[in-house]
Amino acid sequence: MTRVHDMGGRFGDGPVVPDAADAPVFEEDWHARALAVTLACGALGQWNLDTSRHARERLAPKDYAGFSYYEKWISALADLLVEQDVLTREDLAGAGPEAVHRLAGKALKAASVPGVLAKGGPADRADGPQPRFSAGQAVRVRVPADNPLQDGGHTRLPQYAAGARGYILRLHGNHVLPDSNAHGLGEAPEPLYAVRFHARMLWSHAEHPDDEVVLDMWQSYLEPL
Repeated sequence: MTRVHDMGGRFGDGPVVPDAADAPVFEEDWHARALAVTLACGALGQWNLDTSRHARERLAPKDYAGFSYYEKWISALADLLVEQDVLTREDLAGAGPEAVHRLAGKALKAASVPGVLAKGGPADRADGPQPRFSAGQAVRVRVPADNPLQDGGHTRLPQYAAGARGYILRLHGNHVLPDSNAHGLGEAPEPLYAVRFHARMLWSHAEHPDDEVVLDMWQSYLEPL
C-alpha cells in the first residue's frame, strides 16, 4: 500500500535544490532538540527503527504534506509515545502526574551519547535464507508494492519500482526485513541486494532514460526472470 510519503520520481514536485555547502546543520534551534528527543526516546527500547519510520508514514496526508521534516519527526514521536504506553496525552500536555517514570533507569545520559551514536543500530544478521540471486542476474520487482505480512503496513519497496526489470549488482548479506520488524512480527532477516535499473524502466518520461538507479531490495521484493 502506498502512502503520501512514497513520492520518489513523482512528477510535478519541482527540482531538488541541495543546501549550500556552508548551510547550518539545523535551520532552527528546535530542529536539533527534536532530533535529540527522538534519539533519546528510541534509546528507551520500546520500539525499533522500522516502527519509527512507519509512525512517520502514518501521519495524516494533510499533515505529512504540510509539516516540515522535523515536524514530521516530533509528531510521529508523540504518536509512538502514546501508542507504546510510555506517556499519556495528559503527560504530553503537561498535565500528567509528577512521579518517577517506570523507564527512568533507561534514560540516555549525556556521557553515553557519543558511544550510542557510534555504535548505531546494525541491521545485518548472520542467519536467514540462502540467496536466490547472483550478480548480473535479471530480476523483476513484485507487484503490487505492498506489505504482504500486514495490510497497509510498512515496506521499503517504492511504488515507482513495482514491476520494473532490473539486474542484481551485489549481495549485501542478510538484513532485518522492515516489513516484518515494523509490526512486531520479528526481524525475519533475508538477503538484501543492490539492484540496478535503467531510468526508462522506472519512469515513462525519464529526463535521462539511460541513467541508472540503484535500489537496495530484499529478496522477497524480487522475482526471477
